[in-house]
Amino acid sequence: MDKRQELYRGKAKTVYATDDPQRLVMHYRDDVSAFDGVKLAKLDLKGETNNKINAFVMGKLAAAGVPTHFVRVLNERESLVKAMKMVPVECVVRNVCAGSMAKRYGIEEGRKLGEPIFEFFLKSDALHDPLCNDDHIRVLGWASQHEIDEMRALTHQVNAVLKPLFAAAGIDLVDYKLEFGHPTDDPTGPLVLGDEFTPDGCRLWDATTGEKLDKDRFRRDLGDVIGHYRQVAQRIGVPL
Repeated sequence: MDKRQELYRGKAKTVYATDDPQRLVMHYRDDVSAFDGVKLAKLDLKGETNNKINAFVMGKLAAAGVPTHFVRVLNERESLVKAMKMVPVECVVRNVCAGSMAKRYGIEEGRKLGEPIFEFFLKSDALHDPLCNDDHIRVLGWASQHEIDEMRALTHQVNAVLKPLFAAAGIDLVDYKLEFGHPTDDPTGPLVLGDEFTPDGCRLWDATTGEKLDKDRFRRDLGDVIGHYRQVAQRIGVPL
């Protein structure tokens, strides 16, 4: 696989073209950011740690029947993925009240929810990822009703796989975000899970102590961010 020009540089990953127009290289950098890019830093080992965690999780999801864009790991910091046209919304599942939900509704952080709560957000740093509903998405043309239903069903399917996986490691899967799209070689086919699943995009708390094991350690200046990412990896069985 021949890696070619840079196509996109996000806050923590860079995407490159390859000699196959249907395949891309996803490069995980050591960058970390919070608050829509206002707070920035570089953390040693972050790129390779997230690459390995994502590969492991995507493998578990694929084995459970969740379609993903992940193809294979290429090296310590890079993975091969399917080229995608992404739906411009983020899907969030909350198993425990935390973060923006706690602030939005004035609910104490840490309240366990009777059932998972699903939310849509428009993917836009400039607008601070505003909450949206099915009507916004459908009427404004971001996705069809069928795609909305697909995203919701797939996100709950992911929850049914990952919540017990983390629980078996003594970790509460508090909340997480997912992004979906269509592979460019099947633009009218079923939606596929894209982007990544790492501690950058979810909340993970130690089930006994409540210690934060995710990017909130960076947001809230709790320290030893990558040490805790790697602890998560080791506890769920990721080879480092």
